[in-house]
Amino acid sequence: MAEKLAPLQLAELPARQTPFWKMTGPGAVLVGLSIGGGELVVWPLLTAEFGASMVWAAALGIFIQLWVNFEIGRWTIATGESLYTGYSRIWRGFAHCFIFFNVAGWILPAWARTSGSALKALVVGYEHNSPDWFWTSITFAGVALVIFGPKKVYTAVERTIGILVVTVIAGLLVIAFKVGTRESVLDMVSGLGNVGYIHPDCSVKTFFIALVFAGAGGTANLFYAFYLRDKQIGMGGRIPVLVNPFRNRQESRAQTGYIFPDDETNLRRFRDWFRFVLVDQTLYFWLLNTFTILLFIFGALAVLHPQGIIPQSGRLVWDEATILADTMGPFGRTLFLIIGLATLFSTQLALTDGVARSLADIFCTSFEFGKKRSNAGWYAGCVVAIILIGIALTAIMEAFNITELGFLFNAAYVGGFAMAVFVPLTLWLNLKYLPKGARPNALHIVMMVFASVIYLGFALYCLYYEVYRFFTG
Repeated sequence: MAEKLAPLQLAELPARQTPFWKMTGPGAVLVGLSIGGGELVVWPLLTAEFGASMVWAAALGIFIQLWVNFEIGRWTIATGESLYTGYSRIWRGFAHCFIFFNVAGWILPAWARTSGSALKALVVGYEHNSPDWFWTSITFAGVALVIFGPKKVYTAVERTIGILVVTVIAGLLVIAFKVGTRESVLDMVSGLGNVGYIHPDCSVKTFFIALVFAGAGGTANLFYAFYLRDKQIGMGGRIPVLVNPFRNRQESRAQTGYIFPDDETNLRRFRDWFRFVLVDQTLYFWLLNTFTILLFIFGALAVLHPQGIIPQSGRLVWDEATILADTMGPFGRTLFLIIGLATLFSTQLALTDGVARSLADIFCTSFEFGKKRSNAGWYAGCVVAIILIGIALTAIMEAFNITELGFLFNAAYVGGFAMAVFVPLTLWLNLKYLPKGARPNALHIVMMVFASVIYLGFALYCLYYEVYRFFTG
């Protein structure tokens, strides 16, 4: 059982002295995490099958998550804590709940396996008889090199993902200009304005998964708190930065945080920090993420949908690259494989880092046994476990001819239920524990209530659907 947390300590909120552009990065890392599921896989598949009729939902999904991320940032810059610690202040059992959501949602190695498949296709060809687990191992080796190479983990993750996101956007723009047509553009515009329409052949469960995967989705949104802390933003400046335990020593310490006095000086500083969160999330997560998902959808709309081609499960990146080769030649195939590799590796890197951070934070803060090791020590152990389990599961999946697509959809499904829990919790947390002047205003409350209704409604419907299907066969 999780133990009772120490109360928030009273402390002055540090003043912001760093210019905006030197603090940027957290929002961009979330973009790098987002592009590997909904952008590359789920929405292009839906577009290939149903056209652009539901594109509005992709844009809406990202817009809803924007407001969720604002409130995640609000808690962390005001207290320095992760949201997991905050939830445990409401009920200690939430520590167990979010261990489950992180493991159930992200432990299956769908991104690493698909990234490995893209690398295999680039190096030796997709039909080569080398096993998937071998190429998955190479993907994870790259992840380990980024994470355990430098002294500070976040810096390497941010820079690597930044380079990969630029690569993806540049490649997608080339494809869009090569294959795009006036009709495709008009279809996209029409789909964006087709608000509320759901194709009759699209199940509520599939729509829910697509809505969640438009953006980061699931507990991945909660990773934003860790990025803010490692950039020393707000009260995160009082929390030790995560270091590489193989190159630095870090003392064991729970990641509990602080609360500032409700006076004008601290509130002015809070508003200054919170403006950074608003701009960071608006520029990177909302605008850039919306741009990238529309580029992926546009490619599927221009190349796949007119031919009635839906990529096969287990061959997603390869099939899309092969079809693109019919339009752009071998260059098109190679370019899309590079885009796929960059997209999926970026997501797997961010997921490995984020899930390990989440589990380490929960262990060393909410459990007595966890305090015997440092946060960095738990983090390293979780990263190694994720990698080893991922390689083993890939071998098992391959042996039983199980494709990665089901696991991608499983991650979004579990993530949807997680959001149904933590979105209303985040609003309650910020209204209950923060100083009055730092609490959400009416607009933020309305948007968080709207998001809560969306996620809770779909989760309850899907739960009813699963129970009904179980009893009726």
